[in-house]
Amino acid sequence: MLRPKIPTMPAPTRFTSPPVLVEPTAVEQSPPAAAPAPVSTPSRPTVQLTPGSALALVGGGTAVVLVVGAVLVSMLLAVAITAASVAVCALVVRSLASAQHRR
Repeated sequence: MLRPKIPTMPAPTRFTSPPVLVEPTAVEQSPPAAAPAPVSTPSRPTVQLTPGSALALVGGGTAVVLVVGAVLVSMLLAVAITAASVAVCALVVRSLASAQHRR
């Protein structure tokens, strides 16, 4: 009943010529180039970590991890308290509804 229309592959309209073979040519050696100019050193000093700065970095990283952990734990605790209060409210509403049916 319904048949998909499959496109037909068109026939080539003209023949292409075979690829032309290129023969390699000899490479001529040029005289060696002059040595490049020496690169100047950067004027900006490199960063060197002293034991005190390394200790400060470790302390700062530890503080960040502790603060982020405290925030995440407090958010999890807030979700748990909210879920518990919603469950208690559902129990109260259920008991009120069942008590009303008994009367």
